[in-house]
Amino acid sequence: MFFTVTLADRGSQLLVDQVEALRAAVRVTMAERPFRIDAWVVLPDHLHAVWTLPESDADFSVRWKDIKTRFTKSVGQTGRRSASKIAKGEAGIWQRRFWEHHIRDERDFTTHLRYCWWNPVKHGFVERPVDWPYSSIHREVRLGQVEPEWAGIGIDGSFGE
Repeated sequence: MFFTVTLADRGSQLLVDQVEALRAAVRVTMAERPFRIDAWVVLPDHLHAVWTLPESDADFSVRWKDIKTRFTKSVGQTGRRSASKIAKGEAGIWQRRFWEHHIRDERDFTTHLRYCWWNPVKHGFVERPVDWPYSSIHREVRLGQVEPEWAGIGIDGSFGE
């Protein structure tokens, strides 16, 4: 599964400013409801991820709810809240929904994996994917799965936003 998860304030820096809180929220959620992170990139106001879920538990919505809730409680902030968000007890940090895409095959998997790595370049934060510190590309380089010089040639950025 490929995901795009976004903060309500698209100009915020909260995710990179509080990246350790996000990592902790993910770790706790993974311990309770396991899944594998195939790719992940955290940008200031949104993130992209590729997950593999267990065959016996494909409930990604609960996992995202738990990650968002834990992160929100950890940072102790609220965003602008509509009457609806107030009524539902939401802090207003996150957009309510997220975008998901079911990976169809190995080519689709590779495309989305590379999209995660390329995203900081697409948004102008860095010139090379390996220059962005909040990306799983560093794990892949360390494991010898991708060359540090990988430049994202041929990436189509028309999805996931």
